[in-house]
Amino acid sequence: MLKKSSLALWGAALFVAWNGLLLLFLWSRPAAPGAEPGRGLTEEVIRLAQDAEAELERQKELLRQIHRYSGLWGRRRRPPPPPSSPRPPPSPAAASVVLPVLVMACDRSTVRRCLDKLLRYRPSPERFPVIVSQDCGHAETARVIASYGDAVAHIRQPDLSDVPVPAEHRKFQGYYKIARHYRWALGQVFRTFRYRAAIVVEDDLEVAPDFFEYFQATFPLLLADRSLWCVSAWNDNGKEQMVDAGRAELLYRTDFFPGLGWLLLAELWDELEPKWPRAFWDDWMRQPEQRRERSCVRPEVSRTMTFGRKGVSHGQFFDQYLKFIKLNDRFVPFTRLDLSYLKKEEYERSFLPRVYAAPEVRVEELQGNRRRELGAVRVRYTSRDSFKAFAKALGLMDDLKSGVPRAGYRGIVSFVYRGRRVYLAPPSDWTGYDPSWS
Repeated sequence: MLKKSSLALWGAALFVAWNGLLLLFLWSRPAAPGAEPGRGLTEEVIRLAQDAEAELERQKELLRQIHRYSGLWGRRRRPPPPPSSPRPPPSPAAASVVLPVLVMACDRSTVRRCLDKLLRYRPSPERFPVIVSQDCGHAETARVIASYGDAVAHIRQPDLSDVPVPAEHRKFQGYYKIARHYRWALGQVFRTFRYRAAIVVEDDLEVAPDFFEYFQATFPLLLADRSLWCVSAWNDNGKEQMVDAGRAELLYRTDFFPGLGWLLLAELWDELEPKWPRAFWDDWMRQPEQRRERSCVRPEVSRTMTFGRKGVSHGQFFDQYLKFIKLNDRFVPFTRLDLSYLKKEEYERSFLPRVYAAPEVRVEELQGNRRRELGAVRVRYTSRDSFKAFAKALGLMDDLKSGVPRAGYRGIVSFVYRGRRVYLAPPSDWTGYDPSWS
């Protein structure tokens, strides 16, 4: 509108200036040769009036054109309307729920890297408050957290004493302290602050640009589908060469609890808190008694990456797997996408037939890059040993927890190998996980 008014004013100024110059020119012209002085002046005035009238009409037309084209230019320069959403926006109730981010910290002053990205990408401090829960009492880490002022809430685990452990577990003291810290911090979020849900990250995680968009979009799904018990930002097999980075919007169900940036509901904490373990809380979550045949949502391309090689695990898996995880670098508008395909019934109607319709090939054929004409393919395993051998040969993480493979759903692990989709899958008559495979 401002540009349109400016163009009209410039047109008016041009009109006035042009006519002023025209009148000056006409009045200063000499009389026609041989004309009588009185008569020549009269004729000149008449001619001047006629010329002025004709010029006035031309200028009016010029102003009309300026007005018309200024409107056209204004319409062209406005941004195009947003594309229509494939589904209605989330319900007001779901959209208004506050999802706090609980950052678990200890003695890493590099927590600054985690907090900087969280604060850079979060769309609203009100909807996504950041709570940093610190264990260990590490002074330098505390100073870093305090430097953010009111941008984050800083809470401190009050019990810093050693945890009594069996003699054979003395070297695992750190894992006992972590489990104690998680129990206290989650208790603060759900009991003291009384939040409806929470996103849990650790101090050595960096988040993707659409981290908050991802959890905002999947939260209603977690509410609606009771066969889900978490949403995770992590793909255990998310190394760059093993994902389709061009399909960053792809999401999956998985029976393996991934952690590393995950969303849970207060109802789940009501269930887990009374039996929370003294150590190794993440592997405990993967046991059948806790999982209860529920699944998590996980992405094709991870929305978190870990930069913490140093820790209680002494860098286990970091050099071989974790440092190669691809962090998504483009924003996917998940809240505009229809994610109903992730509900259990719909997912199994589409995902399972797609897997078992894929032609079966041998690992050697994949390694030799043969049978490229087949597109997506399937590799079949029938035992714990064959799974581990094939996973290792193809670059997957090959460990099993309570018989569940990392990133697996109904035993199926989906990944990319040499540019094409591969499903490492059990036979189609699969009947369930065997905990003895661990």
